[in-house]
Amino acid sequence: MKLLRAELLKIWTTSTWWVFGIVTLVLWALTTGINWLTASSTLGADTTGLDPDTAEQVRVAGEAVNVATNLYTSGQFFGVLMVMLLTAILSTSEYFHQTATTTFLLTPRRETVVLAKLGAGVVFGLLFWVITTILNLIVTPLILSSLDVGAQLGEGAVWRAILLNGLAYGIWAILGVGAGILIRSQLAATITLSLIYVVGFLGAAIIFQLIGDRFGDWFQNLQVLIPGLASQLMVSGTELPGNPPRWVGAAVLIVYALVAGIVGTIITKKRDIT
Repeated sequence: MKLLRAELLKIWTTSTWWVFGIVTLVLWALTTGINWLTASSTLGADTTGLDPDTAEQVRVAGEAVNVATNLYTSGQFFGVLMVMLLTAILSTSEYFHQTATTTFLLTPRRETVVLAKLGAGVVFGLLFWVITTILNLIVTPLILSSLDVGAQLGEGAVWRAILLNGLAYGIWAILGVGAGILIRSQLAATITLSLIYVVGFLGAAIIFQLIGDRFGDWFQNLQVLIPGLASQLMVSGTELPGNPPRWVGAAVLIVYALVAGIVGTIITKKRDIT
């Protein structure tokens, strides 16, 4: 617990966390606005002329509960990116400030240091989730009311999506710590992770959209292996036609987190510190 408190203090006593927090709030507001516009066009969308499979996907996506879950989880796309970058900095800061030697001399069991960093990362990840969720719970009923739709808070699918969104924030925090261990440079870690996340997400979405129909459902389902797309799948309200179940997205992210944590611990134990 002392190590965990120390790692939390390392973040809390610097300006890094609230700078990321402010950026997250700005991006949350932008995302919420986009989701509002999307919701207004998705609700009751006309499916005339569409093939049966596409029409069913549009119909289900336009159901009130699914529109609501999208709004109640607004900000996830950029929110988990900010969490990943913040927790990556938590790892790289030891090398940036040249405190790694002192840290590991005071705590020879390096795996406990890694666990403390993972714990601190999860705490801040969940903090970001709590803040954005509170904002979503305030704003979304107003948006739904403007669209002549109820708040949908009585639907279990909405609360499942909100809770799974919290799981996503925690997992991305673990991924950030693991990535920070692999990439010691703060600048390199920030640029590399941002590019991998954004370009990987958009690139995969475009590829599956363009050529997915040629290979069938089995190929379309492989998109869940992309971490960003797995996160999006987790917070869908009901099961969407043509998509894997929500639990598959959660399982994929958990596997990534376990791999990141284990690999990070092994590397930290074996790496020479100078």
